[in-house]
Amino acid sequence: MAILGNPPHDSSSPALPGIIGSSAAMQEVYRLTRRVAGSNASVLVLGETGVGKELIAGAVHQLSHRSGGPFVRVNCGALSESLLESELFGHVRGAYTGAVANRAGRFEAAHGGTIFLDEINSTSLTLQVKLLRVLQEKEFEKVGDTTTLQTDVRVIAASNCDLMQSVRAGDFREDLYWRLNVVPIEIPPLRRRQSDIPALVTHFLEYYNEVNDRYVVHMGDGTLDALKSYHWPGNVRELQNYIERAVVMSETDELSVSLLPDCVTNDQAPIGVNIKSVDVDSLTRDVVMQGLSDAGSDADDVHSMIVDRVERELIAQVLAACRGVQTQAASRLGINRNTLHKKIKQYGLDEIDSNASDS
Repeated sequence: MAILGNPPHDSSSPALPGIIGSSAAMQEVYRLTRRVAGSNASVLVLGETGVGKELIAGAVHQLSHRSGGPFVRVNCGALSESLLESELFGHVRGAYTGAVANRAGRFEAAHGGTIFLDEINSTSLTLQVKLLRVLQEKEFEKVGDTTTLQTDVRVIAASNCDLMQSVRAGDFREDLYWRLNVVPIEIPPLRRRQSDIPALVTHFLEYYNEVNDRYVVHMGDGTLDALKSYHWPGNVRELQNYIERAVVMSETDELSVSLLPDCVTNDQAPIGVNIKSVDVDSLTRDVVMQGLSDAGSDADDVHSMIVDRVERELIAQVLAACRGVQTQAASRLGINRNTLHKKIKQYGLDEIDSNASDS
């Protein structure tokens, strides 16, 4: 049994405010974040769901000369296209049903500061044209208005998927991609920085002990090994969830293995689907043979085809396990529902969720 304490200070690359981790992978993220913060360049933050992309975006803002201005957050995957356009650019009274008054948008509210566009990959091609104009011309119009407004805003975007793959698939504009991807910052998944797990556990224990008036400060035998050997599909957010649950459920001052969910102790993805059941070798072999039979196919084409086939099979399995309920399937896949809906249409998987209530 060990007592959790503060992690040793590592001065080789100072951590960013509010971000935990001293691994080599995170030190590179800190270095790049500090380097780009002082500029006005657009930043594209990449990483899986739950790695902390918003924290890095906030750090870029706080370290910049715009830190005295607003930091405005927009989750592009949480709204429909029409609502997102109004949210970003604002609208005038009568622009559409329900628009009973003039309303400022997020770009207007972020003037002089930074706007963070999370899940930028979920935006429509139509909206992407308008975003490109803001990036290039620094101007826009409110929905239903013809008056052009100027804005001085730094744009930080984030995506949990490969945007270049979306460009190849025709779902994302290539010109917008290059405007956003001036400086990419890729946040590594938790499974690639296991040395940060003890410090993260300490941080979350301290926080949830305080808010729940508990005193869970000891680490039970085997607990840390279980946490470090798990593959963390939900990354830091998943770890945070499990530590909060353990603090709430613990009847002693010990964080024991028994307080961890089965998916951690058995190292199984908590999505009800065995990802390993996707026969990648077979799918890859079929695609390669198909590519070889097509004289026009090059290596990039074959790679794209393989990715599409594996992705389709995985989505099909998750949809089947969720009985076609898209909200549950999107959550288990770690993507937003709009993105899942596009993938269902793209791969012709409509029949799987045709009887679902939320389809």
